[in-house]
Amino acid sequence: MGIALALASALCFGLSDFAAGLAARRVRSPVVVFVGQLVGCVLVTALALVVSHPHVTGADLGWGALSGIGTGLGAVCLFQAMRIGRLSLVVPLSDVAGVAVPVIIGVFLLHDQIGWTAWCGFAIAAPAIWLMAGSHRTRGAHSTGAGWALLSGAGFALQYVALARADAGAGLWPLALNRLVAMLTVAPLAARPVHLRMNRRTAALTVASGLLGTSAIAAFFLASREQALSVAVVLTSLYPAVPVLLGITVLRERLTRPQVLGLVCATATVVLVSL
Repeated sequence: MGIALALASALCFGLSDFAAGLAARRVRSPVVVFVGQLVGCVLVTALALVVSHPHVTGADLGWGALSGIGTGLGAVCLFQAMRIGRLSLVVPLSDVAGVAVPVIIGVFLLHDQIGWTAWCGFAIAAPAIWLMAGSHRTRGAHSTGAGWALLSGAGFALQYVALARADAGAGLWPLALNRLVAMLTVAPLAARPVHLRMNRRTAALTVASGLLGTSAIAAFFLASREQALSVAVVLTSLYPAVPVLLGITVLRERLTRPQVLGLVCATATVVLVSL
């Protein structure tokens, strides 16, 4: 069940990024993220009121808030990295850093029990993400933005690790804190004076991004209770496969050989970790 939830999280993250990417062609990315976090915050707070929460502690809420700081800072640093660097370098670099840190913490600090097949899957997960995100176009490129990308990955790693520490008995309240704090973190960037007009299609994409992103983090939250943190993070972080495939089928983009290889590696990762 934990593996299915982690894969569902990857699917929702990928769909959320695809919707946000389309919306960001019309309005600034921080605005898209802020509105998405706002929608998610309202949704998960409403659900938290009705979902069973037998024992909500201050520690659980603290972990949720800490994960929200990671979400917000990860997004802010990624915006900066994409502004000054090459997307084909900074996005996969952020993803790989976001995977590596939780796996190291899960194995060496939380004592996750990992079999040799899962380790083989972990070994090819990083190149799978790198290839799917288009890193093959970075030959000869300078490393501008790499530092911000690594900070972004560290932020997203904090999101994963902190949220996994919240107790299941707290219900959805840690998730509500995650969305609220992430929204407040991104708010200063989104609040910069700008003439904003959002048509219905863009608004729909932005709202869909928020709903899907919240569903993704909720699925990860549940997956981390059913599965080792390192396994849940690696499977969730395979989400770049979704926008790559949607780019081919919906936007008629061409699939490059490295991306094909990346998709093959991603499939192998899922199979090996599932075993």
